[in-house]
Amino acid sequence: MLINMHWYLKGVVLSLIFVISFVSLFSFSEIHAAVNDVTAKSIGFEKTTIIEFKNNDGSSNFDTIRMWLGADSSFKSFKTEKGWIGEKTPAGVIVFTTTKPLKPGEMVKFGIKTDNPKPGINWKVIDVNEKQIGTGKTLVTDSVGVEPEEGSKNGPGISDSSSFRLIPEKPNVGSSMRVTGDNFGANQKLDFYIGSKKIASFETDDNGHFMITSKVPEDQNPGRIDFIIKDSLKNEKSISLRIGDEGDRVTSEKEIPLTISATPPIVYRGDTVKVTGTGMPGSTVTATVKDPDGNVITTIAVDVDLKGNWEYEGVVAPDAPFGKQTAEITDGTNTIVRTWTVESSKVIKVNPSKIKYEPGDIIVFNGTALPNQELEILVEDPQGTEFYSDSLNVGASGIVSFEVPTEQSFNEGTYVIFLTQGDQTEIILIGLGELPVEQLIVKIDKLNYVAGSKAIIEIQGPASSTISLLIIDPSDKNKFSDSITLLSDGSAQYELDLSGYGSGVYSVVLTRGNAQTSDIFSVGLQTGSGEINVRTTKDTYQRGESILILGSSSDNILLTLTLTDPDNNVKKTKETFTNSDGVFSESSFRIPKDAKIGTWSINAKSGPNFDTIEITVIGADEEGMVLFVKDIVPSAAGKIITFSGHGAVLSQWVTFEIFSDNGEVVVEGLRVLSTGVGEFQITWIVPKDFAPGKYTIKASDIKNEVETTFDLK
Repeated sequence: MLINMHWYLKGVVLSLIFVISFVSLFSFSEIHAAVNDVTAKSIGFEKTTIIEFKNNDGSSNFDTIRMWLGADSSFKSFKTEKGWIGEKTPAGVIVFTTTKPLKPGEMVKFGIKTDNPKPGINWKVIDVNEKQIGTGKTLVTDSVGVEPEEGSKNGPGISDSSSFRLIPEKPNVGSSMRVTGDNFGANQKLDFYIGSKKIASFETDDNGHFMITSKVPEDQNPGRIDFIIKDSLKNEKSISLRIGDEGDRVTSEKEIPLTISATPPIVYRGDTVKVTGTGMPGSTVTATVKDPDGNVITTIAVDVDLKGNWEYEGVVAPDAPFGKQTAEITDGTNTIVRTWTVESSKVIKVNPSKIKYEPGDIIVFNGTALPNQELEILVEDPQGTEFYSDSLNVGASGIVSFEVPTEQSFNEGTYVIFLTQGDQTEIILIGLGELPVEQLIVKIDKLNYVAGSKAIIEIQGPASSTISLLIIDPSDKNKFSDSITLLSDGSAQYELDLSGYGSGVYSVVLTRGNAQTSDIFSVGLQTGSGEINVRTTKDTYQRGESILILGSSSDNILLTLTLTDPDNNVKKTKETFTNSDGVFSESSFRIPKDAKIGTWSINAKSGPNFDTIEITVIGADEEGMVLFVKDIVPSAAGKIITFSGHGAVLSQWVTFEIFSDNGEVVVEGLRVLSTGVGEFQITWIVPKDFAPGKYTIKASDIKNEVETTFDLK
């Protein structure tokens, strides 16, 4: 995987092939692993480092190398040898892997570019059995033995892809102009000629871009002539243009001042921003945009038309740095300064306290979200199975703080957290037992849409990567396709126009290389079907256990599933739909970890039709015997109370006594045989003359004794 090879193609440093072939020319800094199983060596030139690893272990082959920097440096790009791939994690760690492990005595080299020159590179080597066989830190030394030609910096200044242009494109004798170019060598000295006459010398920036202000000499003859850019190695690029006579220059009876329209105080990545203004007809207005540290982000040149007006419309870069930016707009004489702030467009700004936890840890989240709205929390494990869900009422301050518990038995890997408020979704990756790995994730804001509306698709993947999007219609045919470039944080929000989409169930499929993920949505489905049948795969569940809900009804209809606790509190609600055969299934429901023991209900509803089933939630075996009131039902003979429980001695008698509020025994002699798994249930018909009030029922077997209270009204 290449993050950015622009530096490599420009010749910022000798190519990886050159280093492999002429390694004897360089002096290395070397640090050995503590067990001497791996040796790492590195050389550096400016912000580029070549690091070599050698397998000294006589018995182990390794296939994974992890590299990371100190807090004051970060990786910008990297290059691998053939057969190796690299992935940059959200934590800034580069993980190199190969399908052909490095054998004893073999070596591999990587090219690394960083934001600071000669950083210390931390590394860890892991063998094919996932055992660490080496760790250390290389201190980069300067490369020696190759000196760049005077004035040529570290390579040619001009390549086949280099290009430049003049603004305006038809200059006149004695007139000013802007000369701008791209894809030249980085930080190279170049010369500008008109014909054989040298007009100016200048240097390109770190990206091989330049923009200068120049002037056609007063003694230049009008007519066609070559405008030429030359580097120090005598390479050149030229364009042939016609120079107009001095009398052709646009004049104005009065000067038109430089002005600019209002600019927004806050912009977001991906926003389209339009500004207009005035200036001298035929001139050029240049805007230089800088970050808070004064570093130039970009330079923009705009032509002023013959009426003295100009306008510019641009998109805020997907990777634009957050914070205050300053633009200096000038016509060469006057300058106007404007500022604005680049902010995140996210309304849910919640972060974990760290990105790597160990199984059994409690994951802590803090941040802000929309005030006075419910925040839905959903967590999926590395297999994509939902194992935790909750909802949080965000107060007027908008401050969010919550915890997600984990257990020692949890699988290690990358966990995905979805935070949702209305149509806003934030996706967070957490690593359990290891650093999180970038995932290709898709989530749609609704399950069902009205025909002609717009679907909002949230996407998460590798930073700045390009993703292929495909929509598959209900007949399994390709309906629509597009490509999406993710932002520098790996996110994107895609708006899908559903005009022309017929009723039915659709799939959205995202692909990047060999990675693929999908989700489903529906268009135009209706409620109100006919008879509904709902069931679960079993009747009894423990706290924290997942529930598979199955059912049937008419085909292609919407249903709402609701899970309710013994106190009639709704714990979860979710929409689903039946397929073309009238069948539905839902596996995202789970009994909460702190669930109240007793009878819970699951309701499936579509329009006026519904079906409800009951399930029993029991405690873990280590809780001992548990007793609870399952239900109280009125009857002609008197109220019927059903008591249930579990954890009794297997296949043994359980006896019951009922006490009044003052401790007097009012009922005795009730008993029932427990089942082969320790569950029991008994029904008591309350006499009509039984006084209302609070009572206590006690259940006991040969080993256990437990009691609970209930109100008789």
